[in-house]
Amino acid sequence: MKLSLTVMAFSLALAGCASIPPDTLVLPQQDLATVQLAADIHLASEGWPAAQWWRQFQDDQLDGLISQALAASPSLDVANARINSAQAAFDYQHADRDANVSLSANANRQRYSGNGLFPAPIGGSYYSEETVGVQAHYDLDWWGKHKAQIASALGEVNARRAEFAMSEQMLAAEIAKHYFSIQTNWARMDNLHALVQLQQDLVVDKEKRIANGLGVNDEHLSAQTRLSLIQQQIALLETQIITEREAIRALLGADSTALANLQPRTALALPHAMPGKLGMELLARRPDLQAARWRVQASLSRIDAAKAAFYPDIDLGASFGLDAVKLGKLLESGSRTLFIGPALSLPLFDAGRLQAQLGGARTERNELIADYNQSVFNVVRDVAQAGAKLQGVESQLRLQDDNMRTSEKQLRNANARLKQGLADRATQLSAEMTVRFQQDLLMQLQQQRQNAEISLNLALGGGYRGASDFPDTSTAATVTTSTATH
Repeated sequence: MKLSLTVMAFSLALAGCASIPPDTLVLPQQDLATVQLAADIHLASEGWPAAQWWRQFQDDQLDGLISQALAASPSLDVANARINSAQAAFDYQHADRDANVSLSANANRQRYSGNGLFPAPIGGSYYSEETVGVQAHYDLDWWGKHKAQIASALGEVNARRAEFAMSEQMLAAEIAKHYFSIQTNWARMDNLHALVQLQQDLVVDKEKRIANGLGVNDEHLSAQTRLSLIQQQIALLETQIITEREAIRALLGADSTALANLQPRTALALPHAMPGKLGMELLARRPDLQAARWRVQASLSRIDAAKAAFYPDIDLGASFGLDAVKLGKLLESGSRTLFIGPALSLPLFDAGRLQAQLGGARTERNELIADYNQSVFNVVRDVAQAGAKLQGVESQLRLQDDNMRTSEKQLRNANARLKQGLADRATQLSAEMTVRFQQDLLMQLQQQRQNAEISLNLALGGGYRGASDFPDTSTAATVTTSTATH
């Protein structure tokens, strides 16, 4: 009979629950299997970026700078603090899922009214009451509300970790670009100083020709103007070197002596690698896309938690303690108190609060899915643009190599004619200066290629290997809870 009444009461409770509105506006999530690069974006080979992609340049100075930045850069402190904040929220949700046991003690002295509920001798007298008790509460979580909240908090932790990885990749890329800019500017300055010497020799040659009546003053003025322009370029490069150095110093969070031992290094030409097909295996390497996916997953768990609020909440409580109106009797067996039993709360009418809460969770999910879908296309755009730029720079480098060979051949011919008395010194100087100018253009293109290589590595996720397994919301909490405590 008691079992029948219990089943009936439980059935009536379910029947009295607020109804869950249907989810009619579900935004579709972008399918990564359909994502492809344009047919004209391709390189010679396929492969993945290494986790420490900057080591492929084989420059110990660059390796040291990036390692120092990743260990103590101020720009990573904010991202790390966000991880700690999300971890604290996860720890709270995880702890809230377990039983709650507390100890309480209370003592008070009270005068009972002589005209109240209690007659004399209680009424009109003072009594002291002492209470000591242990209370325990446990939410049975029949509908998985706490489980969904834990999964949501875990999703945010993983999203913050992915964002931290993206911050690391961007920091490494910024340092590499500034570093190679300094190296290129140093090499260009050496080349321009050689150009200054050649141009000065040409100015002197023009002066001699004018003195012997073989030249005109306009040629001399033109040569002096070109000399001034080259010197102006050197001054500009000196300023750029200081600017790039201070940018690196800020990224390192270092003092004024941090880069004092930086030395010129010759850049290493690299073979390039890029997959011919974009899919989950590639896009999983992109930390910001992983963060967007984790936030979508967390929003699905929040929807589950909002749905669970429509059902009865069953809380199992128990308490044991001692209660006496005289301190001397507090520890006697007759002062014992005991309570154990379930508590049921059932939403019947809440003026639409639960529906509004669920609707907000569903709207947030659609916003995050829209952000994720846009992030997918942004990733494809970044890879395509970086790949196209790298292809374009390499095409220019091939043409520039041809120009270099041509100008070097012209210089050899000018030297030969000068020895044979068939050309003057000015012709030979002009040919040598042409080679120097072509070298300057070559170095600028090589720096552009380095920047394009860095951008491509960053666009491909820099070899990031984060959490790429996205379980169903029903099992997320149990499958991945342990990963949040590492």
